[in-house]
Amino acid sequence: MLTVARDAVGKILVHETPEGRVAGRIVEAEAYRGPEDRAAHSYGGRRTPRTEAMFGPPGFAYVFFVYGMHWHVNLVTTRDLAPHAVLIRAVEPLEGVELMAERRGLTPGDRNLANGPGKLCEAFAIDKRCYGLDLCKRPLFLSDGPRGKLARSPRIGVDYAGEWAARPWRFFEAGNPFVSRAPGGRGKKRT
Repeated sequence: MLTVARDAVGKILVHETPEGRVAGRIVEAEAYRGPEDRAAHSYGGRRTPRTEAMFGPPGFAYVFFVYGMHWHVNLVTTRDLAPHAVLIRAVEPLEGVELMAERRGLTPGDRNLANGPGKLCEAFAIDKRCYGLDLCKRPLFLSDGPRGKLARSPRIGVDYAGEWAARPWRFFEAGNPFVSRAPGGRGKKRT
């Protein structure tokens, strides 16, 4: 799971939709190790219709709704029945930038197009229809891409998880302006 989170940084996330194709280079990802990780949705072995995709097989999308308004997308990372996942927190837009901007109500050059998990899902039109998709096949998939210098920090927005919140399981491209926020920075509410 940590290896997948590290290796996800630099991969290209692509979503082909009827409105057009969008793509971005992943610049930030966080690992979640359920069921022992208090920050994971599968903590304590919770297996519900919402978390079912996390229980495998690996390579599929776990998409969930938070704060009553935002979708987030995760990569399921380990063998069947080991509910680990990697949250894709931010991408650097590469293709379909105008479409991303239209979906977000921003200008194409705005660094806020996809610099948070909710923003990313809105820009990429990732929602419940993407739940359980095979990330090795169209329409939502990953491909290889370049990666800059990798950095890591504790995860963001999981203070409720006690000692698990301090785990340095957030990986990001150092100095990339599309990362959601600087390590340890308070920044805006995560979306």
